[in-house]
Amino acid sequence: MPIVLRAAATTAAPELTLRPWRDDDAEALLAAYRDPVLRAWTQYPVSNAADARAFLRRARQGWAAGRRFSFAVLEPGPQGERLVANVVLKEVSPGRPHAEVGYWTAAPARGRGVAPRAVTAVTEWAFARFAAGGLTRLELLHQVDNPASCRVAEKSGYVFQDVLPARPPFPRDGHRHVRWPG
Repeated sequence: MPIVLRAAATTAAPELTLRPWRDDDAEALLAAYRDPVLRAWTQYPVSNAADARAFLRRARQGWAAGRRFSFAVLEPGPQGERLVANVVLKEVSPGRPHAEVGYWTAAPARGRGVAPRAVTAVTEWAFARFAAGGLTRLELLHQVDNPASCRVAEKSGYVFQDVLPARPPFPRDGHRHVRWPG
């Protein structure tokens, strides 16, 4: 049975559904990546159908390997569910005490609290699922010139830890935010 997470509705926003990416998400993925802001912050932009297929293939492979868990984040809309974000748990390995959480938000969903709710849902799932394997800390990294990601980290319960020096493929210094179980 596939993993499906929920982020509860708020007074201002509907419930979110988080599930593994599927092949039929390719069109919505391409639409999200048409946004120049998203393209500017992402390491591997999705520019065409082949890129979308590669993204979805990597997402399946990550789940199969048990080391990288990518979630499509959906919210209800007039024509059914629509893609609003992506959250990924990266670098999970038995005995390794830390892993990383990453995310992006589609342009129409920005500023509505989608990212913090989705990041929190994946964070709680990660600690519940991998604590017995040694997971004790999650990190959320972003470049210093991305204040929106700083706000998402804080709203998701991640505490600012330190500044990391720039290193390829990231051209600028970054912030590391950390969250522990509980």
